[in-house]
Amino acid sequence: MGIGKKCAQSCHASVSASDLVRIKNKNVWKDWKNTGQKKVVLKINNLDLIKEIIIKLEKKKIIYFLVKDAGLTQLTPGTITALGIGPALSSEIDEITGDLKLL
Repeated sequence: MGIGKKCAQSCHASVSASDLVRIKNKNVWKDWKNTGQKKVVLKINNLDLIKEIIIKLEKKKIIYFLVKDAGLTQLTPGTITALGIGPALSSEIDEITGDLKLL
């Protein structure tokens, strides 16, 4: 993916995950919204690692959104491009993603 595509996919992940939290846990969403809306973009190089992270998120009941590309520009339809996590407590997310590098 090009840089612009990566940015767009990250935005899709962030907005969609936060929408889910707003619906399922409005107080957590409000706290996040009113305290700067922290976002961190990390790099993952393989689909297996995304699957491992999703399993950990589900065990901890942390809300996430998996982005699958529509295939209108650079990628085949259905290609997994990003994973939006939370908003949730940084300490909870860091337990799962703390070893990943910044994009």
